[in-house]
Amino acid sequence: MYHINSLNIMKKFTSVSDVVDVNALIHSAISLKSNPFSDKKLGENKTIGLIFLNPSLRTRLSTQKAAMNLGMNVMVMNMDKEGWALETQEGAIMNHTTVEHIKDAAAVMGQYCDIIGVRSFPKLIDKFEDYSEDFFNKFITYCGVPVVSLESATLHPLQSLADCITIAECTKNNPRFENRKPKVVLTWAPHIKPLPQAVANSFAEWMCKSDVDFYITHPEGYELDSKYTTNAKIVLNQDFALENADFVYVKNWSSYQQYGKILCTDNSWMLTNNKLKITNDAKVMHCLPVRRNVELSDEILDSHHSLVTQQANNRTWAAQAVLKSILENHCL
Repeated sequence: MYHINSLNIMKKFTSVSDVVDVNALIHSAISLKSNPFSDKKLGENKTIGLIFLNPSLRTRLSTQKAAMNLGMNVMVMNMDKEGWALETQEGAIMNHTTVEHIKDAAAVMGQYCDIIGVRSFPKLIDKFEDYSEDFFNKFITYCGVPVVSLESATLHPLQSLADCITIAECTKNNPRFENRKPKVVLTWAPHIKPLPQAVANSFAEWMCKSDVDFYITHPEGYELDSKYTTNAKIVLNQDFALENADFVYVKNWSSYQQYGKILCTDNSWMLTNNKLKITNDAKVMHCLPVRRNVELSDEILDSHHSLVTQQANNRTWAAQAVLKSILENHCL
């Protein structure tokens, strides 16, 4: 028999703004981790469709496992390989490369599924287009069922929820944090190609709503959209930011101001064990996949500092807590 927590019920999950009580959702996920099949009846005879317009490993497998733990049927479609090219513009004369309009495709998918998860990356060409989240918003409008973001052009909330779960597990009953907030640092890292700001935006957004001392450090020109970094301390000196840090989140992102551009190729921004000496024996986080010895060194990834596998494991429990909340809403 499942228990419905009215403070934790969601109709969609696209950002932290869809969550009424972040701490309650984190605790729900941790509880599910110790009893994954407790709500097996909740998803019985329900179907989730996972729609991917871009490659995925952790997001696909963890969300699929989470849905199955709740008793749901799961359908997966890689739209970039198996589906029709979608048109998103209203009133479009579709005599070019697009084959099906999103309003038709989304409406049909909503007939087949009780919940739909969607993953779509930005093009990193037009900031306004990407940050308008036009694709996601139209999908939500036309599908008629709850939508879970499996990563969008600007945010990756399932990853950030998993990150919050990981930090909560590491701080709970830890005497180090009895009388102070944990210091959490998001640090930019080098990469060989321009990457979206979604993970960095999302992590910043969730940390700014958490009881932590939060810093962001990056080279000049890599400032994130300020709407995601309220209450964060932003510094350009990585060593200053790392001093006495308890958690260090490593992530590359391309420039937001000079949209999609690589402005820095300074390899000294890669985190190493030597840099960790000025931290408070910090735990190191990364969303994966990671380019070893470019973004993050082997010596950290293969050491006791690394939380990357724990984070990846918590992706399942993040997704399961979200799906549980949405299913409960539809049982009311």
